[in-house]
Amino acid sequence: MKRLLTIELQKLWKNRASKILILSYFVLLSFIALLASVNFKIIGIDFRLADQGIFNFPYIWHFNTYIAALFKLFLALVVVSMMANEYTYGTLKQNLIDGLSKEEFIKSKFLTITVFAFASALFVFVMSLILGLSFSSYNEMSIIFSNLGYIFFYFLKLLGFFSFCLFAGMLVKRSAFAIGFVILWAIIEWIIYGVLRWKIIKDGEITDTVMQFFPLNAMSNLVKEPFTRFQAYKALENQVAGTVNQKFYGTHWYETVIVIFWIIFFVLMSYRILKKRDL
Repeated sequence: MKRLLTIELQKLWKNRASKILILSYFVLLSFIALLASVNFKIIGIDFRLADQGIFNFPYIWHFNTYIAALFKLFLALVVVSMMANEYTYGTLKQNLIDGLSKEEFIKSKFLTITVFAFASALFVFVMSLILGLSFSSYNEMSIIFSNLGYIFFYFLKLLGFFSFCLFAGMLVKRSAFAIGFVILWAIIEWIIYGVLRWKIIKDGEITDTVMQFFPLNAMSNLVKEPFTRFQAYKALENQVAGTVNQKFYGTHWYETVIVIFWIIFFVLMSYRILKKRDL
């Protein structure tokens, strides 16, 4: 495993574009810390995020993992380009000639995207811990490490998305078209949701139940939007509507199982494509 991972990391580090994208991704993640000093205005009211409990434990684990996931496209570009480069530069064929099996080749790619997901999760964990210790009103250990499961779900969400990108890169063989395929699939899921929600089923809960089995929607469900969880929003909601938001922000066990299924599916399909393809 170490040999396979070393081969892939060397390929990526020698590629200037991949190196820039990887570094840019982690630089952008660090910009989340700047949100602590940003002032927002809603309905004429000025407020600073850090003063609204966004960086309070344990909410910070939810907020930061959701925001960090928005930047995953940067590493997705690296994933699809590392597949495209294998065909463009002939390194795939050369690796196979040198004795690397097709199974080992797919394993090396999966190990690489696992490292990407783990490194990102670790980075978000450390950054969130620093921000929380700096701005949180709660410093008890039991509170600090509660809801830490969001880091795991963030890792799983990235791993699922990168597995999808790996499959797209293997299927299409060109990075631009592979990214286009991923974006197109996201649009297709939105169209299917709209058709089911307003034309066929016409029920929001049933539609959500059906859509949770689609890959990108399943990954999205691992870390749900945190904005309606803000203290300011709750106060505004209670004042205007006189109701309390009852939305569930956690992750059900079956949502995790669905994403794991898609990860296995995409990796196995990538191997199947490679196995049948004439190189």
